[in-house]
Amino acid sequence: MLKILRVVLHLINVAIIVTLLAIHFVIKERSYWESIYFYMLPLPVIIAIVLILSVFLKQWKYNIILAGILTMIWLGRSFKIHIPEAVTENDLEIVFWNASRENQFEMSLKENGEIPDILVLVESSKNDLKSLQKRFPKYHFFKSNRELFIFSKTPLKVYSDDTSNYNSSVINFNTAGINFYAVDVTGSADVPRNWELTYVNQLIKKTNNTVVLGDFNVPFESKFLNPLKNNFYHAFNKKGNGFRETWFYNLPVLSLDHIWVSKDLKILKTQKLFTTKSDHGLLKTFIRK
Repeated sequence: MLKILRVVLHLINVAIIVTLLAIHFVIKERSYWESIYFYMLPLPVIIAIVLILSVFLKQWKYNIILAGILTMIWLGRSFKIHIPEAVTENDLEIVFWNASRENQFEMSLKENGEIPDILVLVESSKNDLKSLQKRFPKYHFFKSNRELFIFSKTPLKVYSDDTSNYNSSVINFNTAGINFYAVDVTGSADVPRNWELTYVNQLIKKTNNTVVLGDFNVPFESKFLNPLKNNFYHAFNKKGNGFRETWFYNLPVLSLDHIWVSKDLKILKTQKLFTTKSDHGLLKTFIRK
């Protein structure tokens, strides 16, 4: 009887693990529901499940080995080590942060530690432009109809402020002689990411002298980011240090927030700042024209 129980537990363990690995490495984003499972099961979560199964189903030997292999794959993908380059006063500091609806411009400056050249906030609806303009008369601000906020030390020219039928936003603007696309993709589970990322990708028409930054609400591994991967450098992959993941509450679970830099611009260094003020980490990169 005990032998039969061991066999049953082993089969349950194998079935669960095979399903998890198939979703993450093979099935991925083939359909709407498969995409949901793919986003819910990043490698850190799968590793945790494998270790939990080893405890409850007493499958120590193979699960520990598998967890070790998956951990190495995860680290190879997500943990970056680069030597940052020296930044001069003529270089641009660009910051992006999902402010989690509770934080405003002043909090972002506090979290960043200084006033950057360009700052983009999403889920930040409480900024009062008139008040900010009085307090910072030398600087420039823009607030979209939704919850997207832009700050720049140099004059801003906004070309377009577009919103999809499901509340994904893309703002195309120019400042400091560079073209920008600020992106906020809806996080609603009932809206297929295929729809929203197709909408975003269609609006990103310029691929030179351009920076694309925002909360894309899909991990770096998503196929819907392939157009950006083909035309831009991922700022953290190129010059970041540590884990690339920006969510959840400083735990390296998912890379949802991204800064993409066109290949004709030079990335000097990229940082992810931990914060307790939002469930998203703050990203900043330094670039040279």
